[in-house]
Amino acid sequence: MFSNTPIQSLVDAGIGYASMQTYVTVMVALVIVMTVLDMMHKKSAQYFFESTKKAEKNATKSVSKGSILVQTVVTDVVLSGEFHNQTRRLVHLLTMYGFIAFNATTAMMIFGENAADATLNTVWHTGALSLFIGSWWFWFVFKVDVAAEGNAWTNIEIKRDMFSLSLMATSTAALGWSLTGAGTGVWFIIVILATASLFGGVYWSKFAHMFFKPAAAFNKRVVHADGSNENLPEDIDLNSPATHERFPDIPQYMGKNPENMGLGIKREEPKHY
Repeated sequence: MFSNTPIQSLVDAGIGYASMQTYVTVMVALVIVMTVLDMMHKKSAQYFFESTKKAEKNATKSVSKGSILVQTVVTDVVLSGEFHNQTRRLVHLLTMYGFIAFNATTAMMIFGENAADATLNTVWHTGALSLFIGSWWFWFVFKVDVAAEGNAWTNIEIKRDMFSLSLMATSTAALGWSLTGAGTGVWFIIVILATASLFGGVYWSKFAHMFFKPAAAFNKRVVHADGSNENLPEDIDLNSPATHERFPDIPQYMGKNPENMGLGIKREEPKHY
């Protein structure tokens, strides 16, 4: 399968690079437009702007945002450090890097007009396979509300699950297309429908969160580092006599050494996010 050249088969079938470039350009444009509409609808950009301005007023110390940006990129983006469940992190990394490799090589072959390149085709198939494993693994093991709330994996809600279903459909269709010899047959039509759903349905899916999450992670690191503490009251020492005097019910309900009450929610290994 890895030796196949699906995109080259389209060229051989008479579908020129110009047509493919137009399709990819339309998909990119849809992602941009839909993401902007999503931002306008949810007012996420406005929220981050107002939150940042408020945090700057409450900051108690100056911090290097450059170093925080590097930390965010390395820990939260590259390594997906937000996931404490290691299996969930692996699933996310497989899906994320598979998605990037699959789409990047598709664009490189189409706009570079070198669809027969063996290396790019190998990476294309590897990306599709990684995306396939990650997206299907997520659906059956970590799908939203399944592990957390006990709902069946067959419980589908279009807006909630559209992103996951589109990823599954795109990777499955791409591999099926290659395995059956590529060309312009049924599998190719499914690939077009799946990718159109994935990139054209951004407004109704969770696709846009891929752009918001890094910004949210960066903002969270900044407000913790500069002392603004997300505009919340300052943290207090639960063991401090002054705190006990200020809040006399702490010893009554939490004991005289609250920080050593036990593992709490950490007592149980995380089963979901």
